[in-house]
Amino acid sequence: MELPPRGHAAEMLQDFIGHWRGITEIASSPWGSARTAEAEVVFSRAASGYAVVQSYRHREADGTHFEGHGMFTVDREHGDTLWYYVDSMGRPPASPVRGSWNAGILTLDRRTAEGVARHTFRVEDGVLVHTADLRLEGTSGFSPLLKSVFRRVSTPGA
Repeated sequence: MELPPRGHAAEMLQDFIGHWRGITEIASSPWGSARTAEAEVVFSRAASGYAVVQSYRHREADGTHFEGHGMFTVDREHGDTLWYYVDSMGRPPASPVRGSWNAGILTLDRRTAEGVARHTFRVEDGVLVHTADLRLEGTSGFSPLLKSVFRRVSTPGA
């Protein structure tokens, strides 16, 4: 039985597809002081468009680097965008994060034992912006964790 195309992650994330470069501003947190890093991210179609793979990396002035890899797909039954994610901090991937769209912004709350990281992704005027705000366990309200601003380097087939 062939499933209908509804729910293709590549359709929902079409504006993100491509290779992007920019700067990530990292706020002071329990993991380090405030700093800026050169960053890049690539979003690629996978699994016939039912998934979009994300590869992010940044390098700080002192040579420290960080990388994270995600896979977005769509829960076709509920319409939620799902995000599976692992990074170089070494924690095993958790269950998928459920996200939703509002006014062109994808918002995902990634929950861990330490608290909640609220990620947003949007493309506005050709600029990709990814933010993460953090609410540590036992605290109220979110604090900025990072903001990445990217310009497109290339698109698939270019």
